[in-house]
Amino acid sequence: METGTSTDNNGYEVIKNGSWFIQFRNGYNPWMARYVYGLMFLLVNLLAWAVRDYGRGAVTEMKKLKNCKDGLNCLGTEGVLRVSLGCFLFYFIMFLTTVATSKTHSSRDKWHSGWWFAKLLMWPGLIIFPFLLPSSIIDLYGEIAHFGAGVFLLIQLISIISFITWLNDFFQSQKDAERCHVHVMLLATIAYTLCILGVILMYIWYVPDPSCLLNIFFITWTLFLIQLMTSISLHPKINAGFLTPSLMGLYVVFICWCAIRSEPVGEICNRNAESSSRTDWLTIISFLVALLAMVIATFSTGVDSQCFQFRKDENQEEDAIPYGYGFFHFVFATGAMYFAMLLIGWNIHHSMKRWTIDVGWTSTWVRIVNEWLGVCIFIWMLVAPMVLKNRQTT
Repeated sequence: METGTSTDNNGYEVIKNGSWFIQFRNGYNPWMARYVYGLMFLLVNLLAWAVRDYGRGAVTEMKKLKNCKDGLNCLGTEGVLRVSLGCFLFYFIMFLTTVATSKTHSSRDKWHSGWWFAKLLMWPGLIIFPFLLPSSIIDLYGEIAHFGAGVFLLIQLISIISFITWLNDFFQSQKDAERCHVHVMLLATIAYTLCILGVILMYIWYVPDPSCLLNIFFITWTLFLIQLMTSISLHPKINAGFLTPSLMGLYVVFICWCAIRSEPVGEICNRNAESSSRTDWLTIISFLVALLAMVIATFSTGVDSQCFQFRKDENQEEDAIPYGYGFFHFVFATGAMYFAMLLIGWNIHHSMKRWTIDVGWTSTWVRIVNEWLGVCIFIWMLVAPMVLKNRQTT
């Protein structure tokens, strides 16, 4: 029995360390499975976009469905929600059936990594199923999706902050301390330079008039938050260095830019929005890049289950699964809700223009709150060890 297990583990190592072709040829392996799930997620995103922007051509076919009411209730915003619900159901079922997986070669591991013929029947079936449901259920799902998308953003925030702290710990643990210190300072300097450059460009692009008080507040407050994170990080009792606040600062500047860019077309303070209202090649490329970035963010967050473990095992068993299958599918399930919110501007009664994503005042405030929440989580991760230590002492 042990020999059989050892042979299986050796086979897994060959697949894991092999080329993409070897991983693809061996259909039953968790490393290739995650790419297949990611590709399926991307295809559903593209389908939701097509239903929203180009679904009018399918009105005749949609009229045949009882709950579509002349076909219009299954297209546009509601069509996005129906596709999102189907995607959510698929990944949530996968979550329920893989959440307790801990060992490779178990039945749940085989279900996650294989059975592709069954999944290729289940996947389109679940995508079609919501088109048979009445609009009242879809509206209810749209309200629940706000919460699910918020959960996704929170998971993504924690994952990114954990990566930043891991990167800092990695440099500090290196043997050549002097050389690593130079690399850290160089990386931190580049990050701070990009932060300052990003803030200056936002002032130029999004504050064309002194009356743009809201944009001035968003940008100035972001600059203050960067200073706050740096000051806390350099406090003698914390001494976390320059790298973590600089990288986190870069992230909050990016979120602030996304928030202001999401302001509706026609606002005086958002000149770029007026140009983006015209469909040209730059608008199309920006849309596709944003869509692809969202899929990549979902994928990378899904495989990063270790940062959410309260107890981390330094010595992993040989037959332990390479990443948390249940967590992976849970992230994709909430990601299905998130992409719906992006495509409808976080408003289930809001119609979006073609080739636009995440536009509207709701989208702007979601981004801003996400930025502030990220800073709060980061500061807590800095001060928590000191606070908890003081509590234990008292």
